Amino acid sequence: MHLNVERVAKALAEAGARGQVKELDGSARTATEAAAQLGCEVGAIVKSLVFEADGEPLLILTSGGHQVDTARVAADHGFTEVKRADPEFVREHTGFPIGGVAPLGHPKPLRTLIDVALKRYDEVWAAAGHPYAVFPTTFDELARITGGTPAEVGD
Repeated sequence: MHLNVERVAKALAEAGARGQVKELDGSARTATEAAAQLGCEVGAIVKSLVFEADGEPLLILTSGGHQVDTARVAADHGFTEVKRADPEFVREHTGFPIGGVAPLGHPKPLRTLIDVALKRYDEVWAAAGHPYAVFPTTFDELARITGGTPAEVGD
């Protein structure tokens, strides 16, 4: 098991999460790839996207079927500017490469928003620190283990 995946598995256990990390045969770098690997709707995939919100990291956990509306997020949450973070910023604040960013297991807790569209699914799948690893969870559990705030983040 990759070191990043071990870190996520440990964080899940420490948080009392029900799901176990699943290593896939193929890549789950994108929501479409993950849904194909898992045989689920793309909307049930949790995209862990890191943004710079007034220079600080902001993790948005959005449905695989959504695009984040940065102007809406900025207006709704009191930011002047929200923009996609570059790969170095993402790795610095999460410890993970783009395509494998997990919603937990970061060096320090990140401010997190969770797309309310994920509530539609009994089970959702999130990245587990590597493009070939995911874990199942629920909207409520995701909010609990990340300390995230439910939000409308896009469409």
